[in-house]
Amino acid sequence: MSALPGEVRQCRRPLDAAALLDVMRSPDSGVTHSPLGSKPWLYLELDSFGALPAQYRKRLPQWVQSRACPVIGAGDGAGNPLGAACDLVVADDAEAQLLIDNIERTPLAAMTLVHVLRATELLPITQGLLVESMGFATLQAGPEFHRWLAARERVRSVGSAGPPLRIERVGPALTITLARPQRRNALSIEMRDALVEALELVASDPAIETAVIEADGPDFCAGGDLAEFGTASDPASAHAVRSTRLPAAALVACRHRVDFRLHGACIGAGAELAAFGRRVTAAADTWFRLPELGFGLIPGAGGCVSLVRRIGRQRTAWLAISGERIDAATALAWGLVDSVT
Repeated sequence: MSALPGEVRQCRRPLDAAALLDVMRSPDSGVTHSPLGSKPWLYLELDSFGALPAQYRKRLPQWVQSRACPVIGAGDGAGNPLGAACDLVVADDAEAQLLIDNIERTPLAAMTLVHVLRATELLPITQGLLVESMGFATLQAGPEFHRWLAARERVRSVGSAGPPLRIERVGPALTITLARPQRRNALSIEMRDALVEALELVASDPAIETAVIEADGPDFCAGGDLAEFGTASDPASAHAVRSTRLPAAALVACRHRVDFRLHGACIGAGAELAAFGRRVTAAADTWFRLPELGFGLIPGAGGCVSLVRRIGRQRTAWLAISGERIDAATALAWGLVDSVT
């Protein structure tokens, strides 16, 4: 929990080699460091890895990857097998504390996130999208998402004044424009279905050499339409819909011909879909954020697959667990975008 006003918060300290050995040997560690225990996270000191006995150093990375919680490493993870196995690597205790606070608010979502990312890093894209969808569906039935639904400020659904997309073709070039600026181009069911149809057109017509996805208004896309969150009849049916009507899946079929031009807010789906693009250009005012963990969910528009392939598993986990926004310059340095104009 966050510190009270005026209260000095003592940051958590990472486990050194001796303390980590105690955890590994404890028969209760699997429960303690899980959403079912008192510490739904594990925080390790990477620099002490070399002090462990050889038999533990050899099996520790695999042990870390089997934990039912996010594993955070502190220190320099470069060239360190333990650092590579961690879900996130932080520079200091204050950064770790930010992540731990968020993990403790939604421990089930945090655990599911790192489980999905560990899998999608190794899977082909299509299978990765299915794993992401099943993780998302699981959390839709969970207490953290239901708590968020009960506490959220209701948002009234606003229909489009016209079609949710504008499609223009000039010779071999197609431009797809998100056209719900009054809703910050939030991805509604109507826009989702229209985007799937547009991308299926690109995939089926090899004469379209380049398709560009851009947006009207001050923002590229503010993520999923919050007014429609929680409206699915049940999580299993929602997974079935995502398996057949997911824009990310349609995009994957033609992604080597699809470019993105971003500006303003790219939140949730706005960042996740763009990361599949062949080339992503961002205006200088572009910023990115993954807020889903705060809803008791994980990124569900393909980000657990697309972002991992662009910026790696650990930075994807950091974006999702921290909930922090990054600017265009950071996105360029990470490889989330290819150029800033």
